[in-house]
Amino acid sequence: MRSAPSYAGLSFEGQQKSALEVARNRLMVAVLLFFAAFAVMMVRTVELGLSTPEETQVAARHIVVPPVTFSRADIRDRNGEVLATNLESASLYANPQEIKDPHEAAVKLVSVLQDLSLADVEAKLSSGRHFVWLKRKLSPREKWQVNALGIPAFYFQREEERVYPHGRLAAHALGFVDVDGNGLGGVERYFNDRLADKTMTDQPIRLSLDTRVQYALTDELEAAMSAHQAIGAAGLVMDVNTGEVIAMVSLPDFDPNSIGGSAGKERFNRVTQGVYELGSTFKTFTFAAALDKGVATLNDGYDATKPLHIARFTIRDDHPKARYMSLPEIFAYSSNIGTAQMALDLGTERQQEFLSEIGLLQPSTIELPEVGAPLYPQTWRKVSTMTISYGHGIAVSPLQLASGISAMVNGGRLNAATVVENPDAWRTGKQVISQSTSRKIRQLLRLAVTKGTGGRADAVGYRIGGKTGTAEKAVAGGYDTRALISSFVGVYPMDDPRYVVFALLDEPRGTKETFGFRAGGWVAAPVVKNVVLRTAPLLGVAPKREDDGLYHQVAMMIEKD
Repeated sequence: MRSAPSYAGLSFEGQQKSALEVARNRLMVAVLLFFAAFAVMMVRTVELGLSTPEETQVAARHIVVPPVTFSRADIRDRNGEVLATNLESASLYANPQEIKDPHEAAVKLVSVLQDLSLADVEAKLSSGRHFVWLKRKLSPREKWQVNALGIPAFYFQREEERVYPHGRLAAHALGFVDVDGNGLGGVERYFNDRLADKTMTDQPIRLSLDTRVQYALTDELEAAMSAHQAIGAAGLVMDVNTGEVIAMVSLPDFDPNSIGGSAGKERFNRVTQGVYELGSTFKTFTFAAALDKGVATLNDGYDATKPLHIARFTIRDDHPKARYMSLPEIFAYSSNIGTAQMALDLGTERQQEFLSEIGLLQPSTIELPEVGAPLYPQTWRKVSTMTISYGHGIAVSPLQLASGISAMVNGGRLNAATVVENPDAWRTGKQVISQSTSRKIRQLLRLAVTKGTGGRADAVGYRIGGKTGTAEKAVAGGYDTRALISSFVGVYPMDDPRYVVFALLDEPRGTKETFGFRAGGWVAAPVVKNVVLRTAPLLGVAPKREDDGLYHQVAMMIEKD
């Protein structure tokens, strides 16, 4: 037995000092031991902090955990606005072998993650496996709620979630990804390899879209679709000189942040994938071909006194004048009779060649996987030549129409449509009509707004030109007169064209404001006008007084009724 320290021979004061010294030494030893233990704990804490959760868990329980998901580059608009990006997320998994009561654990989990199935969760937790996924990509609130349950067998895996900050805006152009981050639609799919390239994740893809213009176009189309109870709508804004798509809208749309809740019809891109008979907008191409080939001049005309009869078909005018009409009148008043006769003079072969040259007989080459192929007769008869001249018997996408119209007004150069920012795209364009013909087409398009069927698209100061389009929807065995595709394609400013604006409503209904009419000039033209008024200042196009000199010549060819 250890003896107590001896204090014999010491005075009381000396004994007291010795005792204090011994106590101090013992305290110092205790303090040093405490700090040593604390240092060991601190080093271990840092070590654990630097290691990933899955490494720690694997070391402790030998659980095989999938690796952290890969990164993906951002997608931005032409102004640098983020349209798609990756954010760190957490996914929930469990080790069923650590769970004593699978039913109780499942009930608790489903109480906070109510989108999960109790039966599915309980089956997973009862599986006896070492690892089961319970839910991928939890929100911060969901992660907190699961942690609050205090179930030791639940763990989180760090992942990355693809996020679209603007929700539904530009959804069809952007597309979406699956749970593992693979592109499944739109730009996300078309550029999937580029976006997923580890060496380029810090280099975003910059699109030609302008978020501000996209919002305005979406807002106006939604309002028109609601007002006219249409089943769908589509629209786009395109730079006529580069082919860059500034805005692209297809309605109904979807939220790429929650793709599981969308249907196929919502993911269908009406702008690039949908093909429609676009009616009288096609007259622009018939006039351009005839003028450019020397078949007709603006001083010529055709007899539109009565309908044309060919085979079992009858060609009529929606706005009959029942008289001889000059070419400017035929265009402004949208005469099918006059346009069909001009197409016959042009001829089937030259009509086909021209439409092919401006890209209306082939699918668009835009950087999206959802691209529709045009529909036209395999056997191009005389009646086909006549009806196609005014947009019946041929179906193309709105994107194809906008690209063709751009070439008709920009001096005659056809540029490939693109959703990627490329201000130098005009350098690769090809000449399809002369500059002289392009100038005449601009005159006619402006005339159709100031004197003809497109009057409701006129916006003071912006010199809009354009063409209405109204076509009955094709059905088995013919056409449904009750179902219309109503559209308007506009260009501004016509003295120096910058942008094409297109709007389409699928099966619109007439209203009190339109006096029951549902044609393109009544329901789609106002959409184009409103979009121009809202976006022209954003795009740097200032209003100014119109120079009548450009249009005076053709305007004088219009007779007063």
